[in-house]
Amino acid sequence: MRIKSTAPHRFDDRQDAGRQLSRELHTLGGIPDLLVLGLPRGGVPVAAEICRVLRCPLDVVLVRKVGVPGFAELAMGAVAVTGGNRSTVRNERVLAGLTGDGTAIFEAAAAREWIEVARRDLLYREGRLPPAVEGQKVVLVDDGVATGATLRAAVGAVRQLRPKELMVAAPVFLGQSLADIQTVADRTFWLWNASSLGSVGQAYRHFEPVPDEEVIGLLRGGPRE
Repeated sequence: MRIKSTAPHRFDDRQDAGRQLSRELHTLGGIPDLLVLGLPRGGVPVAAEICRVLRCPLDVVLVRKVGVPGFAELAMGAVAVTGGNRSTVRNERVLAGLTGDGTAIFEAAAAREWIEVARRDLLYREGRLPPAVEGQKVVLVDDGVATGATLRAAVGAVRQLRPKELMVAAPVFLGQSLADIQTVADRTFWLWNASSLGSVGQAYRHFEPVPDEEVIGLLRGGPRE
């Protein structure tokens, strides 16, 4: 069953969005095999609020958008890894519009993003092993979804670990991204399907970049009280 909300269409910050989104996931509270995975960096504060309300473990799935050279915000795909499983998603429509060899351009850019994924994996985990996913009910959380490329890469990586159920939650989806994600997720939770917005940041009053230090601090804290 797909779940939709009539919640307010704007969020003060990521913590506020997480609190509002947690109400949509209230039926998951108390499930012993529930695991919430935030997408760094912006998805982690949202996920942390959900974990505080649902009293469940917080972890991350490492994912990076692969942007077009010179136009970094335009995603030509994404790469993700969790539990040693890698996933790559290509946006063939964007690649077809590139000048030159689209495959070579994508692979070169993806190689740079894999380096950043490895850096963040070491930095965020601080020696901790990735969580056990097999047989768990998993919720992937981001602060908003524009094209859906990074989230689909995350779904692909986690799906290889054979979770019992793989759900996606985000405060806001743009354009066709909600319909795209619903084809790969078992369940999808959201607050605003905002086809008129130009960017995820427009859904927030405060949308400052999330530093690595904040992600590390939230992951050290474990389940929130």
